[in-house]
Amino acid sequence: MNAPDIVVPSLTVRASSWAGLFDCAYRWEGIHILGMRNVVGLRAALGTAIHAGTAAFDTARITGAGLTADDAAGVMVDKLRDPENEFDPARDDLSVNDAERIGIALTAKYCTEWSPRFEFAAVEMETKPLDIDCGGGTIVRLTGTMDRARIRKGSNGVGIADLKSGSSAVQKGAANTKGHGAQVGTYELLYEHTTGEPVTDDAEIIGLKTKGTPEIATGTIKNAKRVMVGTEDHPGLIEFAAEMFRSGRFYPNPKSLLCSEKYCPRHATCPFHD
Repeated sequence: MNAPDIVVPSLTVRASSWAGLFDCAYRWEGIHILGMRNVVGLRAALGTAIHAGTAAFDTARITGAGLTADDAAGVMVDKLRDPENEFDPARDDLSVNDAERIGIALTAKYCTEWSPRFEFAAVEMETKPLDIDCGGGTIVRLTGTMDRARIRKGSNGVGIADLKSGSSAVQKGAANTKGHGAQVGTYELLYEHTTGEPVTDDAEIIGLKTKGTPEIATGTIKNAKRVMVGTEDHPGLIEFAAEMFRSGRFYPNPKSLLCSEKYCPRHATCPFHD
């Protein structure tokens, strides 16, 4: 009796990073393959803290732990002021005290007004590794959790709800969904791969605006999984990604919103931007 073949991945990456590959693959390679790092600004650290507080609240709703909005705000503050939460305060026109004030307001607003509108089945769910055969002996393995995402149950079945924060997370009263299709499409694939159950509802972005008046809104992304896997007539993003991994050529995008020294550790040596 022959032993089963053991798949040895050529590269293991976190699923939550996958969307960045389709924004600027050159930047993605620098961070996730070459191990380059840049220190984030305070606004990014604020987003991380808000997500910690809201995730704690939604998890407590599922488990019945009885966490209050004030408790969730406390989790947010603790994360923001955690000495290990590294950030460069000079990168944003924001003080720590102002960040704390914004974070408390958004966390409280989310917990009291928005979270109760949803029935969540899981928060930042751990996923089963998904191997993508890129051809030529190259196997890419996606691992990790659905960072900042929830599994949402509704009248149309299961869907992904992904929290996004930032200065432009809400525009004209709706969550900014642009550029998030690859991320939620990947999460839909991972959910189905992990559970064996189909995702039948549209994905939803819950945007939390961290600049100006604290604001929260939602937006819908339809057919996110199809963007990844394609159709009979059009290839999906996974096919394009496979070509990059197989060839080792990761393409730059000088028009990326993240093309700046503030967000890209390769920016100083990158020959492709202006």
